Formats: sequence, structure tokens, C-alpha cells
Amino acid sequence: MLSGNGTQVFLLLSAFAERRAKSFSRSWSDPTPVKPDSLHDSRDSGDLRESTGTLDEGLSEDADWEEEREAEKVACEGDDFTPPKIMLVSSKVPKAEYVPNIIRREDPSVIPILYDHEHATFDDIIEEIEKKLTAYRKGCKIWNMLIFCQGGPGHLYLLKNKVATFAKVEKEDDMIQFWLKLSRLMSKLNPDPNQIHIMGCYVLGSANGEKLIENLKALMRPYSVEFKSPLELSAQGKEMIEMYFDFRLFRLWKSRQHSKMLDYDDLL
Repeated sequence: MLSGNGTQVFLLLSAFAERRAKSFSRSWSDPTPVKPDSLHDSRDSGDLRESTGTLDEGLSEDADWEEEREAEKVACEGDDFTPPKIMLVSSKVPKAEYVPNIIRREDPSVIPILYDHEHATFDDIIEEIEKKLTAYRKGCKIWNMLIFCQGGPGHLYLLKNKVATFAKVEKEDDMIQFWLKLSRLMSKLNPDPNQIHIMGCYVLGSANGEKLIENLKALMRPYSVEFKSPLELSAQGKEMIEMYFDFRLFRLWKSRQHSKMLDYDDLL
């Protein structure tokens, strides 16, 4: 039987769970649900105080989530708003400087960001994304994103000496903080999971790649994000390319990516 303090905490937890269920859409879920049974394991008032402190933090986070969601909703009002599509392009990609010339020209929501693979930091990338989002529509968030970098099955070569693998995104603090900060830039309004596409490498080409993606998804919760890395020659790959690029110009750029024959005039 619960003591008076135990009953109070249990009721608060119940109210908290009910509030989260009402405030989150079906796409959002609490990754660390509280089990009421755990309250019965409390042995002293110290455990109860710890439980209450955790609950207070959860209620605060829930309030912050709703506040941020409402702010985004206000910022994105209007029939003229189209969710932005951020393109993050590493300078390590061959002929990367041409990428802004081959994006979908009739689609102003495609926002290319070319970053310096050798000298940029994770914080530099986050800061640049924030600037571009503010310039596009202050308060808006990412619904779709393309990460175009080198890598291979099971790893993303994001920055010099910074390779994302399933193990490193679990233990390297700057790597963890990058994905956490990126998750905060994802939309809370999208009725479907936000999407991060990966190009330049087939990261899903191994079991370690699958584990990497699962770790990234877990790290970015409670924001709902789907990672996709289709082969460019597949139907899904073509669909991904056409979301961001003029397909004809992309094929021309791709065919001359490792040649000296490519000229800016070809892409204008």
C-alpha cells in the first residue's frame, strides 16, 4: 500500500502521462515511459524525492515542447508557407561547389549549405542551419533534409577526423551533441516523421549501417525522424534526387563529377 507521499507521486505521474498523450500527435512518442510499478520499489523518502524531481523535469520538458510547437505553428501560418528542405553538402564531395547550380530552380524551399569539411566544426554547421532557417522564415523548422557527404557502409564521414559510426554516436560527446542539436531543429508540426536523406555513400550497405541509423533515430527522440539512404539508381533514389535537384542537371553534374570538362556554363 502506498504512503501519502507515494500516492501523491503516483497521481502526479498519472496526470503527466495523460498530458503527454494528449499533447503529442501520433508521430511523437515518449522514448522513456515511466512505469508506475517502479514507485513500489522506493525504499525511503530519498527515492521519492528523486522520483518527484524527475517528474518535475518531465513536466517542464512537456511544457517546453508545447511552447515550441505553438511558436513554430505561429511562424508557419499562411497558405504561402512551404516547409524548407535543407541540403547539407560536404566540400569533400567532388565538384561540390557546383551543387547550388543544379538544385530545383522552381522550388525556393530547397536551401543548399556547403560546408568546409576540413575546418568546420559541428557547431559551425548547426549555426549555419539556424541562420538559413531564420532567413527563410523565422521560427520555421526542418521537415526534409539532405546530408550529402562521403562515407560507406556503416559510416558517415561528416568532418575531418569525425566519422559517424554506431559506436561513436554512443560515446563521443561532440558527435552526440551535434545530433541532439540537429533534432531540436526538426519540425514539431509535420504529421509524418521528418526525413533525413543521405547521399554520397550507401550507409545502409551493412549491418553496422542499420545499427547506426537506429542509434541516430533513438538519439533524436522524441522528435520523429526517418533516415533514408537509397541507391541513387533505384526508383527510391530517383525520387530522392528529384526532391532536391533538377534531375537533368544532376545527371550532367554526376557524369562529369570526376572530369575537368565540367563548366559552370553547362549548369546555367
